[in-house]
Amino acid sequence: MIRWLAALALLCALVACAPTGPSQGSRADVAALTRALQAMSPGVDPAEAARAADLSYRYTFQLAQQYQITDAPLVHNAKVNAGKKPRGLCYHWATDMEHLLNQAGFETLEIQRAIANAGNPILIEHSSAVITAKGAPMQAGVIIDPWRQGGTLFWSPVLQDRRYDWKERSAELHRLGRVTYINADGTASLQPE
Repeated sequence: MIRWLAALALLCALVACAPTGPSQGSRADVAALTRALQAMSPGVDPAEAARAADLSYRYTFQLAQQYQITDAPLVHNAKVNAGKKPRGLCYHWATDMEHLLNQAGFETLEIQRAIANAGNPILIEHSSAVITAKGAPMQAGVIIDPWRQGGTLFWSPVLQDRRYDWKERSAELHRLGRVTYINADGTASLQPE
């Protein structure tokens, strides 16, 4: 009974803190992300950094509309899991962002995947995309996390994100025994998340 009341109280708190709706991001937001991407390496093309920042903000807003985001992330997750919303779990965001950014054909940037709380029995597993300088490790990149703020893009240098301890996704899932096999190109084919 106490657990049920605690869960109800948490749900009420989440609903009370629900966002008013996804934000598109301002020119200043895009410029700040552009600067962060350029700061990763002198080898990052400024035009690519600007394009990646613009795409990240625009696509986050587009996906928020497609996913029908109207609630806080955990409330929306419950609706997706109940079949009341089409998509919007963190790995949906991560997969869709990774796909779009990979289609951009960047030459000085790469898109990687990160995961936090994998295998943690208490905390919810979280996935996101990371933009890195070409050839740089995931930890040297910028996390692109549209899920965290309910369709409003959150970003941060990976190592400065105080909320999550990000790990390289395929390595972490391999460590946990959740890798099905490794493809010839070195990418991992994973069990469903």
